[in-house]
Amino acid sequence: MAKFSLFRLARFIRSIFVPTASVIAFSCLLTFIFVLYQPTPGPGSIQRLGWQSWEVVSGYASQGSPAQGTSEVLESGSSGHGGSVPEGVDWWNVTSGSDTIDTASLPLDVWDPLMQHDTGRNIEVSEIHITECVIDPWFVPSIASDLCYPSTTKQDDALKGKWVRVERNLKEQLSVKSLNVFYRRTRRHDIPLVTELQILPDKETPSPFSSAWHKVSHPINPAGEKRYLWYKTDRTWRDMTDAERRNDIVTEVDVLFGSDDPWYGFERVNRATFDGAGLKEPVWLTYRRGVKPPPRAPPLHFSRDGKFKIMQVADLHYSVSVGSCRDTDIDPCTASDNLTSTLLGRMLDAEKPDLVVFTGDQLNGQGTSWDSKSVLAKFAKAVTQRGIPWAAVFGNHDDEDGWSREEQIKYMKGLPYSLVEAGPKDIHGVGNYVLKVKSADPSKTHLLTLYFLDSGAYYTGGLQWFGIFYPTEYDYIRQNQIDWFLQESASIDAIERPFTPDGAKDIGGIWERQAADQVVPGTRRLAKPNALMFFHIPLAESYAAADVDPVTGRPLDVGLHDQEEPGAAKRQDGFFHKGLLQALESDHRAGGYATEVKVVANGHCHITENCRRVRGVWLCFGGGGSYSGYGKIGFDRRFRIYDVSDYGETIRTYKRTEHDEIVDDMVLAGRGAPKPYEGIA
Repeated sequence: MAKFSLFRLARFIRSIFVPTASVIAFSCLLTFIFVLYQPTPGPGSIQRLGWQSWEVVSGYASQGSPAQGTSEVLESGSSGHGGSVPEGVDWWNVTSGSDTIDTASLPLDVWDPLMQHDTGRNIEVSEIHITECVIDPWFVPSIASDLCYPSTTKQDDALKGKWVRVERNLKEQLSVKSLNVFYRRTRRHDIPLVTELQILPDKETPSPFSSAWHKVSHPINPAGEKRYLWYKTDRTWRDMTDAERRNDIVTEVDVLFGSDDPWYGFERVNRATFDGAGLKEPVWLTYRRGVKPPPRAPPLHFSRDGKFKIMQVADLHYSVSVGSCRDTDIDPCTASDNLTSTLLGRMLDAEKPDLVVFTGDQLNGQGTSWDSKSVLAKFAKAVTQRGIPWAAVFGNHDDEDGWSREEQIKYMKGLPYSLVEAGPKDIHGVGNYVLKVKSADPSKTHLLTLYFLDSGAYYTGGLQWFGIFYPTEYDYIRQNQIDWFLQESASIDAIERPFTPDGAKDIGGIWERQAADQVVPGTRRLAKPNALMFFHIPLAESYAAADVDPVTGRPLDVGLHDQEEPGAAKRQDGFFHKGLLQALESDHRAGGYATEVKVVANGHCHITENCRRVRGVWLCFGGGGSYSGYGKIGFDRRFRIYDVSDYGETIRTYKRTEHDEIVDDMVLAGRGAPKPYEGIA
C-alpha cells in the first residue's frame, strides 16, 4: 500500500513538473527583463554622454572656425546689462559672450534637434541605418536597445560613434510597428562624413554615381512604393575647407509629418518617404547642414518716441495636415492653415508690431495635431520670417494629443525670436512668466509689464470607449498661481510717472520734440508701470456687469459678445478679486485704487471679441483669427492690437479684420480713456 501511494505521488509530481517548471522559468525571465536587467555600461551612460564626449579626438590643432551664433566679445568700454554702452550703439544691440556653449561637452549619443553641434569641433554624422521593430524603442528602451538597434562592434563604436536613434517613428500614423532612422556621430578627423542625402525608388541610383554613395539596406518608406535612403561620404573633416565644414556636413537628422516647412535650420530630402494617401499625411526625412542656431529676440523696448505695439493672435488651431476650413464664406477654401498664415502675414505687414502674443490653442488637438513638433514648426512661421519677437501661452487644446506642455515649451523656446519661458515648476501649469518692456534711453527704465499665465485645459472629464477622454469642465487659475502673481507684482519697483527719457543720448533733440505731445501731462507720482496680462480661458468676471461711464452713463463694454455660450470655467480660486484687484500700482493711499494690470487679454471664444471694464480692469477677447478654428458666417477673422504710447501711460486697442477694417478703436488707459474706476477693490 505504501509502495502504491509513493508510486502515485511520484507520477503526480512528474506530471506537474513540466508546466510548473515552465511557469517558474517564464516568471524568472520576466523578472530578469523588467527588474534585474538594468544595464549600466559606465558613467557615460548615466550622464547621457557618449564616449567621444570626454575629449576632442584630433590629430592636430583644430582648424575650424568658432561656432556660428557665438556672440562677439565687445571691445573695452562696452559690457552687457548694467554696463556702459559704446557711443552710437543702442543698448539692446549690445551683445556679450554669456550664452556661449562649450560644444565639446555636448553628448554624441543623444538625439536632440535643438542641440547645435559645432562643425568646428568636428561633431558630425558618419553613418546612417534604418531598422523596423515590433517593439517601439521609446516604449521599452532597455529591451529595444538590444533588439531594435543596428548591429555594431566596439571597433565601429570607437571609430564612427555609437548608434543614435532619431526618436520619430516613420510609421507613426500607419502601423503599430516602428520604423526608425539611426545614425552615428563622430569627432574623428579621419572618418568620411555624410554630406548629402537622397531618397530614391528601388533600383535607382544617385546621379552622378560614385563609390562614396551608400545605400541603406532597409527601405525607408513606411508604406506605398518601396524607396531607399542613399547617403554620401566622400570626404573626411580634415579634407574640407572651413566653408565646406560649415555648409556641407550633415549634423542632425529629423522627420517631418505633413506638407509644411521643416523645423528651423532643417531642409527636406529630395523626396518624401511616403507621399500620403487619404487621411494619412506625407512623411519627410529632413536634415540640418552645419550649425544654424535660431536668431534670438532683442530685449523688449519702447521706441524713442515712447511707443510699443502688441498684436494678439488667438486660436490658430493648426494641424499636422494643411487644415480644413470652418465657418467661412470663402469659396473655395482649402488648406486653411496656409490661408491663415498668409492672412497673418498680411496683418503683420500692415501693423508692424513690436511683439506678437499667441494666446493659446496654437494646436488644434482633437486628434489632428498628433505630431506636435510638425505643427510647432509652422504656427509662428509668419512671425519669425519677419524677425518679430513673440511670446505664447497654452490653451485647452494644445496638449490634447501629441506632446505634453513641458515638451512643447522646450521646443517653442528653440524657435527664432521666441521669448517663451517655462516658468516655475512648483506652481500649476507651464508657461507662467513675466516680460518687461524698457525705455530706449540709456536708463533702460522698466515702463511696461507683461504677465503670461497658463489657464490650464480641463479640470474634470470622463473616459469614453477605448479610453478616449472627454472634458466636462474647463480648468482655471489656481491659488499658487495667484500667490506667484502677487509675489511677482510686489517685486516690481515703482518709477516716476509719467516717464521722461534721459536726454543723454538723444538724437537731434527727438526727446524734446516728442515731450509736448507724447508724455501725459499732470502730476508726477511714484507708481509701478502699467501691465497687461495674457491667458487663454477667460475669467467668470468677463461676463459680469460692466462699469458705467460716469460721463455718458453707458456700460463700458465695446465689441461683439453673447454670440456663443460663456467660455469661463465653472470653478474659480478667485483670481480676479484675490489677485488682480489686490495688485495695485501704488501702495500709497494718494495713489487711489488703480490696479497695476490695466488689461487682461484672452482667447478661447472665437466669435466673442469685446472689451469690458469690470471694477477698473479691462477684460478683452481677441476674437478668432484662423480659418482652421470655428467661427460664424459673416464674422470676419480678426486680430486685436494693443498700441501702447506715452512711454507706457496710454493703452489703445482696436481690431484689424481680414478685410483690413479697423474696428472698435478705443483708449483703455491714459489720455482719452474713460474716467478711472473710483470704487474700492
